[in-house]
Amino acid sequence: MKTRKLLARFLIWRVKHIKLRQFMLILSFIVGILSGLAAILLKNAIHYTHYLLTHGFAKDSESYWYLVYPIIGILITYIYVRYFVKDRIGHGVSRILYAISRNNSRIKPHNHYSSMIASTFTIGFGGSVGSEAPIVLTGASIGSGLGRLLRLNYKAVTLLVGCGAAGAIAGIFKAPLAGLVFTLEVLMIDLTMASIVPLLISAATAATVAFFLMGKDVIFSYKIIDPFVLDNIPYLILLGIVTGFISLFFTRGAMKIEKQFERIHNPGTRILLGGIILSVLIFLFPPLYGEGYETIRALLSNESQTLAYSSLFYFVQDNFWLFALYLLLVLGFKVVAMSATTGSGGVGGIFAPTLFMGGVAGYLFARLINSFSFVQVSESNFALIGMSGLMAGVMHAPLTGIFLIAEITGGYTLFVPLMIVATISYLTIMPFEPHSIYTKRLARRGELITHHKDRAVLTLMRMGDVVEKDLKRVGPDQTLGDLVKVVSKSCRNIFPVVDEDNMLVGIVLLDNIRDIMFNQDMYDNTYVHELMILPPSYVSSDENMDSVMKKFEETGAWNLPVIDDGKYVGFVSKSKIFNAYRKLLVQFSDE
Repeated sequence: MKTRKLLARFLIWRVKHIKLRQFMLILSFIVGILSGLAAILLKNAIHYTHYLLTHGFAKDSESYWYLVYPIIGILITYIYVRYFVKDRIGHGVSRILYAISRNNSRIKPHNHYSSMIASTFTIGFGGSVGSEAPIVLTGASIGSGLGRLLRLNYKAVTLLVGCGAAGAIAGIFKAPLAGLVFTLEVLMIDLTMASIVPLLISAATAATVAFFLMGKDVIFSYKIIDPFVLDNIPYLILLGIVTGFISLFFTRGAMKIEKQFERIHNPGTRILLGGIILSVLIFLFPPLYGEGYETIRALLSNESQTLAYSSLFYFVQDNFWLFALYLLLVLGFKVVAMSATTGSGGVGGIFAPTLFMGGVAGYLFARLINSFSFVQVSESNFALIGMSGLMAGVMHAPLTGIFLIAEITGGYTLFVPLMIVATISYLTIMPFEPHSIYTKRLARRGELITHHKDRAVLTLMRMGDVVEKDLKRVGPDQTLGDLVKVVSKSCRNIFPVVDEDNMLVGIVLLDNIRDIMFNQDMYDNTYVHELMILPPSYVSSDENMDSVMKKFEETGAWNLPVIDDGKYVGFVSKSKIFNAYRKLLVQFSDE
């Protein structure tokens, strides 16, 4: 009670003395610190869990513990989520997008910590997913919670959600620009000066916290030795096309496999099946264990032969073609391992798998060029560029891929080749997949906010807010005289005709009966069912507003009935939608 009173006094004081824009700068700094600390905590938790489980493994022979660890990790994760969290926490970035689009940017408080704990068990025990999505959800949840605690409006809370996400990415990779661009590209936060500055503060603060507590090293760091060569442009164009099609395989393969797991209703069967698939794949291909950043380090440091050391296929390192086939299998099975992890109950994201597959694809592409061509290209550079290509294709975030790799490598030497590959990869996948793996499900349901302001506002609107239920109903067997009595008590010009089961059988328009409504000779022998017409279309209560507006445009109507499961609910009018739209647009666009 005392805390509530103190908070109320503070909020009153804040409104009197600190403008909202200045207050947002302070809050963005706080969110940056908290999201940066959360990123460091999660990365260390995963690292030490992984280290404790695998540090004694012999590097020159396979370990049978790989057959056990993933199943244990997924089982622990499922128990934690099912019995402690009691809520779904997978697909973190998609959940943030849904919260922004359909839930007033409200993210449940347990997301401050739940996805961090769950992903530690999943990834530390070998789950082939990334920690970025869980930590982005954590950062966004922190921003959402702080905004709701301080009673901020939708636009301010959404901005703090973006600040948390930007801080999380910046803290993990020590890449503040990548954090900023990720938030603008993937979460689609409005690009205005009022939003840019708080996002920059959060990203820079989180990166500074990460530098202070963990030093200069990042997840994988690389100093570029080989410069950009103009003669490599044709190969870069080809790499962009290749990464675009690999992105298509990644997106469709992952969603198809996860859908198959969703059809398994028994949790035990799902965990066992996913765990066995994951364990066998990791046993055969150890690079699939965990996030895969050790594999990326090996590729960048020209130690790729070590990737097969602890595998049954250790002999492939001495033969180029066998090793290339090994890497190709690792590339393909990464999607299966990732989908088996999340589909069976594990918690993690696609950020690290995207970088992993991009690095392997770029490295393998360069090895093949060097084997067939007189031109020698830098295998490490192509591995880095491949990561940018996969991020552009899978996440539909070319700028994030470009700036992330540029910041990780400590310079912009590869900026031009990064731009070439990321752009071509993005253009390659767009005709096949217009939405990213993050947004595909939401876009299909019409629940995705975009940078298109009109559509964004329509997405935020709720049918429940615009449905009108004050229209006077009439029955099909009532007479014209009964109808005239109803008209005299109504201020509307449309009358739904509803039967005894509350089924809408038609509508009567005032304009259609105006010529006969005063003809008393017709009152007793003319019936409503003779006067009614069918409406030009119908809508439902759960239909998205974009679809509703399309029906208004196609039919030219100003009013449409709302029908749920055949039952009449009310009417929605174009004028009511326009009024609600104008009010929401002011809130959405207010600087």
